[in-house]
Amino acid sequence: MSKKSNVLLIYTGGTIGMIKDFETGALKAFNFDDLLKHVPELKLLEHKIDTISFEKPMDSSNMNPTHFTLIAEIIEENYKKYDGFVVLHGSDTMAYSASALSFMLENLSKPVILTGSQLPIGDLRTDAKENLITATQLAGLKRNGEMVIKEVGLYFEYKLYRGNRSSKVNSEHFRAFESPNYPPLVISGINLKVNYPLLKKTNTKKELIVHKNLIDDILILKLFPGINEQVIKQVLAIKTLKGVILETYGTGNASNEDWFINILEETIKRGVHIVNITQCSGGGVSMGKYETSTRLKKIGVISGKDLTTEAATTKMMYLLSQNLLPKVFKTIFETSLRGEME
Repeated sequence: MSKKSNVLLIYTGGTIGMIKDFETGALKAFNFDDLLKHVPELKLLEHKIDTISFEKPMDSSNMNPTHFTLIAEIIEENYKKYDGFVVLHGSDTMAYSASALSFMLENLSKPVILTGSQLPIGDLRTDAKENLITATQLAGLKRNGEMVIKEVGLYFEYKLYRGNRSSKVNSEHFRAFESPNYPPLVISGINLKVNYPLLKKTNTKKELIVHKNLIDDILILKLFPGINEQVIKQVLAIKTLKGVILETYGTGNASNEDWFINILEETIKRGVHIVNITQCSGGGVSMGKYETSTRLKKIGVISGKDLTTEAATTKMMYLLSQNLLPKVFKTIFETSLRGEME
């Protein structure tokens, strides 16, 4: 069987698609149809590479669920024509897009690898070329005629992470991302070291289902010592609110004062789903371990376990669109759907 793969590069925007005008020093987007001229090394991969771009490449700070859906639709439309996909994306919200796509692309049996860079592709010290070349190699990687990666991944600085386990942790180092609660799927050195037992197992006989309707009437509420009753009451009283990601301390702890618990309980009774995740960069929530989280568990707060903020947020958007009863919503949210939690 041929090792050659057909890979589609999807350019959404971001630093990786910029080149520097050496006369003015300004960054400008280049025509991705001319990609091979800028990165001739891609020819060494022996894959057939095609490109497609957003009509208007965008800064990832402007990314929203409409754009998640646009990326998912491009993948859906081209799913049978290509063996793998690389999504070139600004790094700031890349982990959100990777997490969202993992939930939107049900029964995914091909690689969807997101990557970007800290420096533009035309910069002398750029990280763009390595990230792009290896991400493309991984998107076309086969073993015994089958695609090796069958999930949404995020590749940056020599490591492929599970997309919905990744977070951006540094704004200026080349090692911008980490996966605090799950080891890298692939480490790129002289050779590609694939951690096969960690890869998501997928039933390749099932048809791809693309979920395009995400509900974004949600908010992230980060607790801090001194957050007051009036602020929380006002925020949670928003009439259109459907979900809250509650970032608590340590293993899921929060104030156990009556006013705080009562506001949360009233909000849950209104039909708003509240998910408890930790503010810590690693580890997860274990409600009931300490007295300060026991009352949260009792009133029906959902455990986000070891979810990242990005995964919790996009999983909430995805599940809200399913019109589930509260108990069913809680059960499913606390269940790993795409390898996003333990």
